[in-house]
Amino acid sequence: MVLSVGYRVKSARGVEFRRWATDVLRSYVVAGHAENERRLEQLGLVAKIMARVPESLESRQILDIVQSYAGALDLLDDYDHLCVAAPEGTPSTREITYEECREVIESLRFGRESSLFGVEKDESFKGAVGNVFQSFGGRDLYPTLEEKAAHLLYFVVKDHSFLDGNKRIAAAVFLYFLDRNRALFTPAGEKAIDDSALVAMTILIAESKPEEKDVMVALVMHFLKRA
Repeated sequence: MVLSVGYRVKSARGVEFRRWATDVLRSYVVAGHAENERRLEQLGLVAKIMARVPESLESRQILDIVQSYAGALDLLDDYDHLCVAAPEGTPSTREITYEECREVIESLRFGRESSLFGVEKDESFKGAVGNVFQSFGGRDLYPTLEEKAAHLLYFVVKDHSFLDGNKRIAAAVFLYFLDRNRALFTPAGEKAIDDSALVAMTILIAESKPEEKDVMVALVMHFLKRA
């Protein structure tokens, strides 16, 4: 509200305020982006144009840019403080099986993969798929499509069940599950999760700490809900 009023006052003091506020906003956008470069690249949330705001850009335009990415910046702040809340989800109607997942893995072989690609080290991959679709007392442990998809990606990445190709396999199985539930594309025919977001989510999970599990899952759910 203070900014809104300050940018409307037509006086010398108002001009001084606008110059000060614009410098602060520009500094915040640029410096904030620089400090969080690695996380922003992984999350794929804040457009990099925010780090290249030209000096000639009007103060009103700068405010518009900041406001247009307010949701993304809030989510980034929640991530920094490890307090990302999972959004509401949608019903999931189609489960996938371990056998289906193995077929997906075999389809990823293009003749240039190593002989270790997709080779399971133990039973953890089978367990991960089963855990996502388990139920208790007649109710799914993860009731919504977003919860199932997010946990599937998380479990397969973190369990590191394969001798080679863990992240690619996790991403492929994640996409397969979305496709089986007709959630891989938007009603307009666009990808629900674009390539950059998929890579960012997978790498972010791989590099996360165990105690950050709930935050990682909630972030994936947010990506899916924004689709």
